[in-house]
Amino acid sequence: MSTQNLLAVELPKAYRLLNHGPTVLVSAQHEQDTDVMAAAWACALELTPAKVTVVLDKSTKTRQLVEQSGYFALQVPCFAQLDMVHQLGTISKFDHPDKLANCKTELFYKDGLEVPLVDGCIAWLVCKVIPEPHNQQNHDLFIGSVIAAWADSRVFRDGHWHFEDANKNLRSLHYIAGGTFYLIGEEVKAQL
Repeated sequence: MSTQNLLAVELPKAYRLLNHGPTVLVSAQHEQDTDVMAAAWACALELTPAKVTVVLDKSTKTRQLVEQSGYFALQVPCFAQLDMVHQLGTISKFDHPDKLANCKTELFYKDGLEVPLVDGCIAWLVCKVIPEPHNQQNHDLFIGSVIAAWADSRVFRDGHWHFEDANKNLRSLHYIAGGTFYLIGEEVKAQL
């Protein structure tokens, strides 16, 4: 991974990486086993300390790894990764042990953290699970405390997204249904 465009994001501003409602990739690792899945239901929960939520179905390998390790990463993928994102959301590692290789998903690690990150995304949040057994079992809802965050400086700088001048390939994906996504659109501002 080239880190030339990798920008650390202050944790109190990490919520801004998810505020626009993108589809995310969830990655996790336990021992030598890794997986990545796509998820549409992830959002910021709290500013300080930075917390997020994500829904992880019981049938997924990624959830199993999150439960075993106590950590996960949320990544904001972009248009350049459209096919990979769709495949990661429809292929199970339980059925296809070579899922990541088949989906051409390249991983990297940052700052000694043992959570795999997906190369080519435009934002990354590493999270430690805050155990909430009732929510996890009854609602598949996981809460994570954000312990590190980065973004691609070509589209996120000065604490804000700048999609209006970004290359189309760097725009975030927003899942609708049946393999259909929207790209983030034009910036508009309300009158104050």
